Amino acid sequence: MPGPVTVSITRHVDPAQEMQMLAWLRAGMEMAERFDGFLGSGWVRPSPGSAEWHMLYRFADADHLEGWMTSEQRRWWLDSAQGLVDESMLERRTGIEGWFDEPSSVDVEDLRPAPAPPPRWKQMVAIFIVFWPLSLVTNTLGAWAAPDLWLPARVTLTVCLMTPLMTYLLLPWITGLLAPWLSRRRA
Repeated sequence: MPGPVTVSITRHVDPAQEMQMLAWLRAGMEMAERFDGFLGSGWVRPSPGSAEWHMLYRFADADHLEGWMTSEQRRWWLDSAQGLVDESMLERRTGIEGWFDEPSSVDVEDLRPAPAPPPRWKQMVAIFIVFWPLSLVTNTLGAWAAPDLWLPARVTLTVCLMTPLMTYLLLPWITGLLAPWLSRRRA
């Protein structure tokens, strides 16, 4: 089930260029907001005066993200920062980390408030809904297929099978299915 894609970019900026960087960020965010599928953006810094800036933006799916990534507007915006910004890392997130991560700090003057992640207990329930049946099935199959295998080796094998299934298939599926409940707040 395709879903939202979060892009995380680490950029380095001379702290003396902070005002130019803020103006450049605002321009990019306003430009991205005009693209179909745009769900939000933000940025954080480890500390005031830090040269490292972590930027996040989110699109409804990979196709909408690709529209922004390959656009002339984005190319112009990136070109306008030559000599001001060095990009050091770009990461696309579609798994559970894109749903539950929350930044350690947010500059609320420059961003719309970021949605809060679901409470930990709801995250636990979502993970349990996937983990319990998957664990039961893989352990039952492991005991049937390799009953004489040393227990730590059998557990290692089942964990190695379960981890990618949970990360890439089942957790994104269940968080999408439970999205209304996960994001609902108490009245």
